[in-house]
Amino acid sequence: MFQRAGTRSVSWKNASITTPADFKGKKVGAWPFGNELEVVASATLAGLTAGTDYTRVDQTFDMNELIAARKGCAAAATDCVDVAEAMIYNEWAQLLEATNPDTGKLYQPDEFNVIDYNTVGTAMLQDALWARASWLAQAGNADTATKFLRASFKGWIYCRDHPADCVQYALDHGSVWGKGHLTWMMNEVNALIWPSPNGIGILDKAAWDRTVATATAGKILTKAPADGAYRTDLAQEALQGLANATGTDWVKPTVPITPKGE
Repeated sequence: MFQRAGTRSVSWKNASITTPADFKGKKVGAWPFGNELEVVASATLAGLTAGTDYTRVDQTFDMNELIAARKGCAAAATDCVDVAEAMIYNEWAQLLEATNPDTGKLYQPDEFNVIDYNTVGTAMLQDALWARASWLAQAGNADTATKFLRASFKGWIYCRDHPADCVQYALDHGSVWGKGHLTWMMNEVNALIWPSPNGIGILDKAAWDRTVATATAGKILTKAPADGAYRTDLAQEALQGLANATGTDWVKPTVPITPKGE
């Protein structure tokens, strides 16, 4: 689904961390359970080894450990990281929605350095749809998968064209996030999907190759996946008849940050 990666690594300006090579000697936050792969692989490609050159911290799914380090990890009275993992559509906003106790104002983007792995060149594919090949091979299941894909595509197209409706759907179903945060999330997720030059849901071969190259050189994979690890024919079929499935005319709106995401 995502044509671009949403992963970022964020640090305070005074930490002077602007590339993965700058992780050396630092406490580097990264979420566990596979969410850490871009961060760890990028550090490996920069010649760094976790536990030797930097300290890998299983970061909580928020920005509290980075906020704690605003005056440096050495000065922090609680768990901290020098650089934290963040998704552009979630944790980055969480940070900007928080109030600086020293000023009483919201933290500002220019107080931080942000590493964008798309720019670094080590961004990985994310937010795909998966199915077992053995299941797809059973009679009728490819047709079911195609219908599922088509429904998913239609949903994302609708949320591109009617983002306020989709924010309200989340609120109506009990989201823990406020309207402001959800509006930011919807806008940034749309920016990761659109434009989709070949149509939404069509895997970009160049992005696949980059993901594999990063994962193998970064010692996440021992070898490249076998041929047939991905397929696009069902997605191509699901796109038939869908209007504006590329979103090439979509223009990203400006969404303001709101205190506490309310």
